[in-house]
Amino acid sequence: MLEVTDLRIEHQTNPIGSETHAPRLSWKIKTDEKNVLQSSYRIICAASKNDLLNESSLVWDSGLVNSDQSVHVEYNGIELKSGQRIWWQVKITTNTGQESEWSAPAFWEMGLLKKSDWKAKWIEPNLTENPETSNPSPLLRKEFEVSKEVTKATVYVTCHGLYQLQLNGKKVGDQEFTPGWTSYHKRLQYQTFDITNQIHSGKNAIGVILGDGWYRGFMGWQGKKNLYGKKSTLLCQIQLTFSDGSEQLIISDKSWKASTGAIQASEIYHGEIYDAGLEKTGWDKPNYNSSEWADVTEKEHGVQNLVASAGSPVKVIKELKPIEKIITPEGETVLDFGQNMVGRIRFNLKGKTGEKVTIYHAEVLDKEGNFYIANLRPARQKLEYTFKSDEPESYAPHFTFMGFRYIKIEGYSGEFKLEYFTGEVIHSDMEFTGDFECSDPLVNRLQQNIQWGLRGNFLDVPTDCPQRDERLGWTGDAQVFAPTACFNVNAAPFFSKWMKDLEADQREDGSVPWVVPNIIEDGGGTGWSDGFGATGWADAAIIIPWTVYQSFGDKRILENQYQSMKAWEEYMIKEAGETYLFNTGFHFGDWLSFAEYSSYIYNAPDYGFAGAHTEKDLLATAYFYYSTKLMHQIALVLGRTEDAEKYKTLLPQIKEAFKNEFITPNGRLLSNTQAAFAVSLAFGVLPEEYVATAAKQLAKNVEYFQHLTTGFLGTPVLCHALSESGRSDLAYKLLFNKKYPSWLYAVTMGATTIWERWDGIKPDGTFQDVGMNSFNHYAYGAIGNWLYQKVAGIQSSAANPGYKEIIIKPEISDRLTFAKATLNSLYGTIESGWKIENNTLKLKVTVPPNTTAKIYIPQKNNSYQVEEVGSGTYEFESKIK
Repeated sequence: MLEVTDLRIEHQTNPIGSETHAPRLSWKIKTDEKNVLQSSYRIICAASKNDLLNESSLVWDSGLVNSDQSVHVEYNGIELKSGQRIWWQVKITTNTGQESEWSAPAFWEMGLLKKSDWKAKWIEPNLTENPETSNPSPLLRKEFEVSKEVTKATVYVTCHGLYQLQLNGKKVGDQEFTPGWTSYHKRLQYQTFDITNQIHSGKNAIGVILGDGWYRGFMGWQGKKNLYGKKSTLLCQIQLTFSDGSEQLIISDKSWKASTGAIQASEIYHGEIYDAGLEKTGWDKPNYNSSEWADVTEKEHGVQNLVASAGSPVKVIKELKPIEKIITPEGETVLDFGQNMVGRIRFNLKGKTGEKVTIYHAEVLDKEGNFYIANLRPARQKLEYTFKSDEPESYAPHFTFMGFRYIKIEGYSGEFKLEYFTGEVIHSDMEFTGDFECSDPLVNRLQQNIQWGLRGNFLDVPTDCPQRDERLGWTGDAQVFAPTACFNVNAAPFFSKWMKDLEADQREDGSVPWVVPNIIEDGGGTGWSDGFGATGWADAAIIIPWTVYQSFGDKRILENQYQSMKAWEEYMIKEAGETYLFNTGFHFGDWLSFAEYSSYIYNAPDYGFAGAHTEKDLLATAYFYYSTKLMHQIALVLGRTEDAEKYKTLLPQIKEAFKNEFITPNGRLLSNTQAAFAVSLAFGVLPEEYVATAAKQLAKNVEYFQHLTTGFLGTPVLCHALSESGRSDLAYKLLFNKKYPSWLYAVTMGATTIWERWDGIKPDGTFQDVGMNSFNHYAYGAIGNWLYQKVAGIQSSAANPGYKEIIIKPEISDRLTFAKATLNSLYGTIESGWKIENNTLKLKVTVPPNTTAKIYIPQKNNSYQVEEVGSGTYEFESKIK
């Protein structure tokens, strides 16, 4: 059996609206034979499915290409045109002499490739609004006539704000929070939808609801509004193609009409106010009387900043039902959804005409069991719904999302059941590709928390938290979590989109903002700096593209981001100057590291301990070295030999400066902390003669404290540094620690996501500082990368990234009886699972077709037997004691 399956274009299945002129094609190979490698392929492309199947009028025929490349094969056919749909299929031969049948057909469709293709006008509703407060959501509508048979109908749409597009009374597509969040004045996304099946013969009506969103809503902890503009505007263009070959355009222009409806306010932080009695029934259907509606004004906003939406669209991904109704000690009616989630609720309730129900959202209950929202800061996360009748009514908010496990219901007089409520989980629609499981149920819950933290914070941008008045794209959080994210989901489109926003907000001198898109001014009022250039945060410009390349073999992200990466590198070089030390500017350092012992700490070995503070200049210089090392490797990959040589020459100079500034003659670091040793070891900045000493110092520190003391920068590399130093026993010790501070402490306290602080809830049930205490903050979930790479042992070869060449090298522990991980890579499913029975290790490995693997089988005395294999499933046994 040999089959070519899962055809993708730029990581996506049958995408429409692409602006990539030379899209890359990928496929997987399905076979029941072992040791299968692709030896050749042939791709054909046509402008119609019929032409493709008949192999006639092809727009590209690759011919027989002798190659094992099955991912990121660049299209090389005729020049593509706006709106053009291309059908394609592929067949292969293998090293075993087999030839496949043609794959099932797949397609992609282009967006508007020229700015002149845009004929629509920006329109602004002529509605009286107060720019200083939230306003009712505008409704926009237009009717149009269709008198011929439609063979294809496509809509291209964007706005300033958020939009929900309706056609003949039904929503178009299943995306949420369109057009997404970008640096709007430089990059504004538009979406493309196929609406062929929604167009009727005769009269049709298009309707659009506009929301404030990130564009003009309240955003940031500084309480500011209208960050990008004061008015919501729409740009919409429908292209109809008829059976006779003729075409028709319906565009946004001054012929549209505007009004408001039931949505009286809708804010990302504060929630939504909805008065169902103000609904305009039928407003998005034909034959509606809009004679009393307001006109619109055409605006000259231009289209030069428009880009096709290339990231993962935000959608309702799954649904949760509440598991319990609670009456709290304070008498509040609360529903528990059993999981800290991000999204919205949908309800179906029977109220009374004019009755208002108010719903609040919270992540946790306090120690007495009461509803707790103090950690939300000014964000209200509240819904107000007014019933229009005495009959059952359904509702879900439109332009807001909440971070919550619990909802509190006030003002509702009727009886309700749990099934009347649904939690809609909303995030960027990234395919979940990886998973991990072991014999310890708390570690399994940790893995689930990592994935739920990802779900909660990957909503078009990688936010720090999804509930309080922040929800910003913090670069440092994303940087440390990127390897873990890229294992759990196919994050390549998501990060590729966000990296372009990073570049858009990067300063001319190369410095990178704390948050992307950058909406905080002058360091957000902190007084620390101007909000740019913090080490470990700004390095996201280099580290994230490299991570995507390593995880998906995606060389194009390196090409697309190279100037941005180089700009940040050159900024550091300039700042360091002849000292080769990055010791200027503000840095967060090892943010939220273990600060000090208090009375609630268990078994504190030293009450005089002042805190695990790591010298910020040490960390900044270590990151300077690491990013320079990556730039050297990236320049080599891209064939930029002059740059590669420049950065290679820099490395020993930075390393020497680091030694002279931060290492004592006896090998101690200036900061005797786990973060200092772990980062220095992991990044390779230590001269070789000091590596062994640093490894011993790190082990000594962990053995002394019996727990981690690291923060945002030290934690992601801590267990890796221990493993690479031959002390995976200590890495496991940290993993299994259930006392504060540890990963499992939060699990034992009932966490269902990753917390911002190690002690968000203290052992006595009280809370950390309300000013900064998120219970859904994914950064510390970066431990996932160690679970997958070291415990399960799945790694990609640096020489052949994207799991073309796989390394399986598990580090076992007698604390576990089994551990396994699976990864649905671009080539297929990789599996590594081991279990221990009667001192015998049994290792099962699955290697997908068109890849090879080097398998390290654990033996006695921490040694390995190495086997090199091709595709297939293999089982090994070894005596480990």
